[in-house]
Amino acid sequence: MLETITSRLPVGRVGDGIWALRVLRERGVIAPMRPDKALRVAERYVRWGTTPALGSTAMAIERPDDTAIVDEIGTLSFAATHRRSNALARALSDLGVGTGDGVAIMCRNHRYFVEATMACSKLGAVALFLNTAFAGPQLKEVMARESTAALVYDEEFAELLEEGGAEEQDIRRVIAWGEDGIGGDDPRADELIDSFDGDRDLSPPSENGRYVILTSGTTGTPKGAQRGAPEGITPLAAFLSKIPRNSQEKAVISAPLFHSWGFSHFVLGLPLGATMILRRKFDPEDSIRTVAQHRAETLVVVPVMMQRILELEAEVRQRYDLSCLRVTAASGSALPGELATKWMDEFGDNLYNLYGSTEVAWATIATPEDMREAPGTAGKVPRGTVVKIVDEEGNDVPEGETGRIFVGNEMSFEGYTGGEDKERLDDLLSSGDVGHFDEEGRLFIDGRDDEMIVSGGENVFPREVEDLLADHDAVAEAAAIGVDDEEFGQRLRAFVVLKDGADASEDDLKGYVKENLARYKVPREIVFLEEIPRNATGKVLKRELAEQEVG
Repeated sequence: MLETITSRLPVGRVGDGIWALRVLRERGVIAPMRPDKALRVAERYVRWGTTPALGSTAMAIERPDDTAIVDEIGTLSFAATHRRSNALARALSDLGVGTGDGVAIMCRNHRYFVEATMACSKLGAVALFLNTAFAGPQLKEVMARESTAALVYDEEFAELLEEGGAEEQDIRRVIAWGEDGIGGDDPRADELIDSFDGDRDLSPPSENGRYVILTSGTTGTPKGAQRGAPEGITPLAAFLSKIPRNSQEKAVISAPLFHSWGFSHFVLGLPLGATMILRRKFDPEDSIRTVAQHRAETLVVVPVMMQRILELEAEVRQRYDLSCLRVTAASGSALPGELATKWMDEFGDNLYNLYGSTEVAWATIATPEDMREAPGTAGKVPRGTVVKIVDEEGNDVPEGETGRIFVGNEMSFEGYTGGEDKERLDDLLSSGDVGHFDEEGRLFIDGRDDEMIVSGGENVFPREVEDLLADHDAVAEAAAIGVDDEEFGQRLRAFVVLKDGADASEDDLKGYVKENLARYKVPREIVFLEEIPRNATGKVLKRELAEQEVG
């Protein structure tokens, strides 16, 4: 099998291939196997490539009886998941879904999301992951833009989908997770799975399936970022060389599966033979209870989830033994240095933070050592990725100076479904952020390149002020935006949520900023809120902050 994998590496990448094989052996992805099983897995690799369909078929051969999924319904083995996704693929085919057709999936974290995605891969269909936090107008715009032949959805979203115009389109619909008391004529996934043959494997489609992940839409309408399967095994090895997940370990995936971070751990967990432990909705106490109950080695989160866990009363957190936790994998939004330090002080040095975006995949990964030595860092560039920091003319900036971040690797997206593209510099994509490298090669994010404001001739990035305010003893959360100003052109407006029982005035917080940053970075207004508006992955919805009335 190793010869098969190496022979399929792109020309000139044999050195990377040898390195990747070594990493995959260390992580247990490549391990001794019965010769007959090895031949069958190798044959599936040649036929299916590095797709979720391969993960489904290979694990059903290699570890058929091991647990693949644990959710609120129960457990499923790899063999059962493979059979069920085969049957669902045939059911979708019977509904008219074929190679290249779009299948929208609006599901929370549970078995049906995984099975629907695998079924799409086996058909060569395009899986479109819909954000479960969408409002009707957002959903309507996305559904009108994206061409879909079928829709797999949790029944709780039935009314929202009608609002979003799904009823008006000729789309075959399948109910995934049912809800008591909600009726519907659409067929249910379990009924379809029971009605079609799951024991016989499907023939590979003429082209590999793809998937579309929607951007966060924090400042506008979400765009569809399309991806295919990566070539070869180097991206998997690069990820595992920095975030040391091991074969056959258990992972609690709290980050939404429809988001690129949660989805990455589903896809990358397949070759690991990992057990995915899923809960439909995030609850901070339930999350750590689940880790302790299943003795899970990995917890996949977005930073706001870490914050919610740390906000639990100390006696609640101490009820659960998390000594089993080797990897807390965080991504999806900015991770403040203080939050990272608090997490590691509480739960041990198991935190790994990935910086990237839906479009560029990953750019850098911070290990616990990185974050201990330089709190707030986004980490170092993994093998196989190129990161450049350039000025407005595209020239490299000196070490320590802030510039625009451009990224290149095998996991970069293929363009937006609407036909647009992200700004490119040769073969590199803009991450949309600005930042700088320190002398150790660690990246620091200074802000969004479209959020920089010029106030009285001085450049100000809201991120720096946000991080400082979040460090204040009385502040639970903070965000900042630029607003128009007749005198200075633009000025900074900050929004804060105080900790329970804490007290701080606007003047107190302005004084705190003035003590730590240049005078021109002090917000002209600080608005106190009950909560900061965020999307499902914890990113701040700055367009909603801009609409806030200021007294």
